Amino acid sequence: MTDIPVSHPRYASLVARERVAEGVRRGYTSTQGLIAQGRGECFDYLIGEKTTPAALQAIRAAAAMLLLAERPALSVNGNVAALAAEEMVDLAAALKVPLEVNLFHRSEERVAKIADLLREKGAAQVLGERPDASVPGLDHARALATRGGIYDADVVLIPLEDGDRCEALVAMGKKVIAIDLNPLSRTARKATVSIVDNIVRAVPLLTEQVRKHSVAPRAELEAMVRDYDNEKVLRGGVREIKEHLEGQF
Repeated sequence: MTDIPVSHPRYASLVARERVAEGVRRGYTSTQGLIAQGRGECFDYLIGEKTTPAALQAIRAAAAMLLLAERPALSVNGNVAALAAEEMVDLAAALKVPLEVNLFHRSEERVAKIADLLREKGAAQVLGERPDASVPGLDHARALATRGGIYDADVVLIPLEDGDRCEALVAMGKKVIAIDLNPLSRTARKATVSIVDNIVRAVPLLTEQVRKHSVAPRAELEAMVRDYDNEKVLRGGVREIKEHLEGQF
């Protein structure tokens, strides 16, 4: 990776860019993932490269939803593996749930490389190498899923995911938590909870909230979910972009 000085004003963003590029070189991120990373960087600029109040609302609700779930599962694709493999492993450990590899540009070699990376980071259970089910409504390799993982889950976290898979999982009756920097995307609008934030900030904060509320009474967690309004939070996210841009001129 390029030697980036910590003093660089855009250090975190440049490191993230390098991680995705390194993921391509190592074979677990697709070249198309570079385009997705660039698009995400653009929206991160728009929110000021920080976790906003709207995102924090979504993170708290997501933590409560995961803690209430009977069968939660966490999805990992190539960009997620490049940017936040260790953080996703920490979240899975906090929840005691599996991670499942799911790819748009799927090859068994890429799936194996991501699964091995997650295990190297300490993952206790990684699914996706031997899918045995299919998500209805998806005519693509992303339909592949695993029983005991995403296919049977009642709550699924899908970071950096496309809208059609999000919509298909919701149609199965699942509650879907998305991490997506674009509050206008179909993923953000179709998800049950949409965290409009950079994955490198959002996942550690989500893990922190899971641990913080792991001993909370069930009634308190239910109230956190019940009081959450995803449409209102997305409107707040758009408003935060507008306010940030107005503050620049």
